[in-house]
Amino acid sequence: MPNQYADPSLKVFSLNSNPKLAEKIAQNIGTELGKCSVTTFSDGEIQINIEESIRGCDVYVIQSTCQPVNDHILELLIMIDALKRASARTINVVIPYYGYARQDRKARSREPITSKLVANLLQTAGATRLITLDLHAPQIQGFFDVPIDHLLGVPILADYFESKGLEDIVIVSPDHGGVTRARKMADILKAPIAIIDKRRPRPNVAEVMNIVGNIEGKTAILIDDIIDTAGTITLAANALIENGAKDVYACCTHPVLSGPAIERIDHSKIKELVVTDSIPLTDDKRIDKVTQLSVGPLIGEAIRRVHELKSISVLFD
Repeated sequence: MPNQYADPSLKVFSLNSNPKLAEKIAQNIGTELGKCSVTTFSDGEIQINIEESIRGCDVYVIQSTCQPVNDHILELLIMIDALKRASARTINVVIPYYGYARQDRKARSREPITSKLVANLLQTAGATRLITLDLHAPQIQGFFDVPIDHLLGVPILADYFESKGLEDIVIVSPDHGGVTRARKMADILKAPIAIIDKRRPRPNVAEVMNIVGNIEGKTAILIDDIIDTAGTITLAANALIENGAKDVYACCTHPVLSGPAIERIDHSKIKELVVTDSIPLTDDKRIDKVTQLSVGPLIGEAIRRVHELKSISVLFD
């Protein structure tokens, strides 16, 4: 498509993690993706070449740090370095899914805080702003000394469920940490909330304990930020049905869906799983139960507003 955006100083580039989402973002802005190439040497080292002038431009680089996580992080760091050396005016990293965010504190002795480490790497490389979506822990914003625009996927998910016309719904948080997210959706849909009280004996292993709130005879909508192995969400769905829920839907912003996730979801009590395209879905993950919504318009509008020095707070509603 022709470049319809009035300001040629705005440049949008995509790396390898999520090119389809990058295309949607660029279309929403009304511009084309910038020209760059990402190749590897025979030993696996990443080589990046920016194939147009970006001197004095405000550059936005779109890269989710999804699988293969380490490759995509290194791609992004090398791209930032290339942009800095090519005299970009600002380097705005757009990370729809911010990897390593689950290690945001020392829960036990001698543990790293990887979300802080990634923040340090991005800033040291030369990033001047971060635009991201549904950080696993909102306090990760404090790990950065550059401006952050933290977008929310809840309104997109809520709009979808509102369009379905479901009756007698209850919004359910799969753990205590997600209550704020569940309440945000509940406020939009004007519904009550419930909480799954669980404990996690080790990472990626969850055990459901109790359900706090009235879910009997209701249509339950489970909401989380990340679904990885789907152990938590499927156990929660089964517990809701066993305790009297009529139907169970589930949704999340970031469909990591690793390991046995798809098999678990397919054989669970979940009627439909609604996710966004912050992480691309491979063909083996596109089962009938999974519906994917796009965050392209949201991120595109955020980029446009940042570039035009307009408020983005309206995007949180």
